[in-house]
Amino acid sequence: MSGIVGIYHRNGAPLEKALLQALVDFLAYRGPDARECWLDGSIGLGHTMLRTTRESQSERQPLNLERRFWIAADARLDGRADLIAGLQRAKRVVRPEAPDSELILHAYAAWGTPCVERLLGDFAFAIWDARNKQLFCARDHFGIKPFYYAQQRELFIFSNTLNCVRLHPQVPVELNEAAIGDFLLFGANCDNAATSFREIQRLPPAHTLSISPEGVKIRRYWTPPTDGRIRYAKPEEYMENFRALLEAAVEDRLRADRVGLLLSGGLDSSSVAAVAKDVPAKGTQITKIRCYTHVFDSLIPDREGEYAREVGEFLRLPVKFMAADHTQLFEGWDDPEFSLPEPVEDPLFKTFLDSCRNISADCRVALSGEGVDNLMEFQIWPYAADHCRRGEWQQLLTELANYFWIRPFPYRGIQARLRRIIRKDPDLAVFPVWLNREFVRRANLKSRWKERLEHPVKTRAHPIVPKAHASLSLPIWTRMFEQENAGVTPYPLEVRYPFLDLRIVNYLLAIPPFPWFFEKMILREAMAGRIPERIRMRPKTPVEGDPVSAQLQKNGAERANQMPWSKDSDRFVDRTALTPLHDKMSIEKLRSQVRPFCLNVWLQSARRVGYNKHAESGNGEAR
Repeated sequence: MSGIVGIYHRNGAPLEKALLQALVDFLAYRGPDARECWLDGSIGLGHTMLRTTRESQSERQPLNLERRFWIAADARLDGRADLIAGLQRAKRVVRPEAPDSELILHAYAAWGTPCVERLLGDFAFAIWDARNKQLFCARDHFGIKPFYYAQQRELFIFSNTLNCVRLHPQVPVELNEAAIGDFLLFGANCDNAATSFREIQRLPPAHTLSISPEGVKIRRYWTPPTDGRIRYAKPEEYMENFRALLEAAVEDRLRADRVGLLLSGGLDSSSVAAVAKDVPAKGTQITKIRCYTHVFDSLIPDREGEYAREVGEFLRLPVKFMAADHTQLFEGWDDPEFSLPEPVEDPLFKTFLDSCRNISADCRVALSGEGVDNLMEFQIWPYAADHCRRGEWQQLLTELANYFWIRPFPYRGIQARLRRIIRKDPDLAVFPVWLNREFVRRANLKSRWKERLEHPVKTRAHPIVPKAHASLSLPIWTRMFEQENAGVTPYPLEVRYPFLDLRIVNYLLAIPPFPWFFEKMILREAMAGRIPERIRMRPKTPVEGDPVSAQLQKNGAERANQMPWSKDSDRFVDRTALTPLHDKMSIEKLRSQVRPFCLNVWLQSARRVGYNKHAESGNGEAR
């Protein structure tokens, strides 16, 4: 989770070293191990080092290769042995212990810009090619590592930290009304190429950006595959290959002496814990593992601590429990040191920040079980239709018979559909009445609302698992990865996601969904004997109660309802139409009603980083 920054003047104008150094200094919290910058005329790269792998212990960045290629990277690669073998076949001389940034440079030297198609892992990097006068930037397949940039005439600046880009004196800080509208409607910006600031962009996941004096080129280098098809003769082969891929994914993420594990007590995180416990026992290098579990002692009903304790005792792993009961609504948001780069819809976000601070005091790496629920979202009918297209009638009849034999009757699903039909569902989303009318018109928010509800993801449909495939393009992933990144938290902790290993994703999109996705059977079978049986067979269990509602019931909403309002918020919110927060609201209504309050607090904190660089105009924008 190192910090990276770079400035390029396309017209060849010399770079100001003091400015680049100031931006590097701003990123010092991200990388306490080293702080360096490199300049050559119109190009400059900066880096602050957080050593999170064994290969990085002697690494220095910006790194150069052959005095021609320079790199600033926040990167962790998977499948290093295969990549090194490929580089050696390409006649590159590569050290087995080379840090990941050096491997990326060799890959670029061997294959040019298509090198990114051969990389596995989490990465955001920029390579300066001195001979071709080209800056080549890339972001990993799922966007786990952030990458932001801005262009102003001949200036190009990038960083993996949004607040760092905002600090450059030539980068305007006007707000992006489309992104603010998305936040107020849906709780997050739904455009993976945009930020809350009009002139600052994101490089979307699985994209590269090349910039030279001739111009800028952005290219998508990967999309989730729709044509994979893996069929084995024996059922156990599916589970055995899945287990091997999961073990490889976890092992590639354990290249550190100490690793934390975000343990919920459910199947997914417990599976990661079990594999992580076994992997070090197979090698010569020992990784110390400690689990961390959020618990509610009294605020809402919560048995996660009980389940997590059982997993820890079974695996003989220590578990640290972090109580989440005591954070007040918007607590800490008025701290002068607190400045989120973009608005967050969770008024209890301080609970998460405190947990990141606690974990980062013990270790620099944490593993998460996120991702598998989406990848194994089960649908029978697209799979049945695929059998029909292929004329596989016998297999179709057999699998449908098995499915209806084991499937419980969908009482809850039928009830939910009926409530929506008769419009009596308390959690049915409705267009907010408190939005400023002029803002609704300017940003065309009603059309945006309809578009997102009817077509949440625009992507080519997968023939047998369309929902699982489409889920990989949802903007919630970008939001989650970035909110768990040091650019937001702001603590030097790198979260890694074994289930979002490209090898696992490609495999799951290619195997039959039945029976393997039904109640995540493939994962349950792979974990037989490796986690407590009660956890292995535990159904997916939603949290009993909503912490925000519970806090309102316990402490009231006086703090939120009496908070001062930023004049900037009037551009977006009609405060006279706002309903004061209270503990009788449904969860969906509360979630919607709290967003204007979250935006208001963010607008005030945003001024602490760069927002006052320029004089304000009459409508509240900065010029």
